[in-house]
Amino acid sequence: MVTVDIVGGDTHELAVEGTYGDLLDAVGLSRHEATVLRDGQPVPADAEIDAESVRVLRLIKGG
Repeated sequence: MVTVDIVGGDTHELAVEGTYGDLLDAVGLSRHEATVLRDGQPVPADAEIDAESVRVLRLIKGG
């Protein structure tokens, strides 16, 4: 079980195995619009989930 705190949004308890990219998919966000932070540091989307709690930060797009 992973606690996922979306900054400025909801908190989810998810039973997700696989990568942090799979975790983003589970909360409905793409790897291009958000990043996962473990202990305050970004982790690659293709890294295996190895944390019990993470934060998800939506990236700002500008133009």
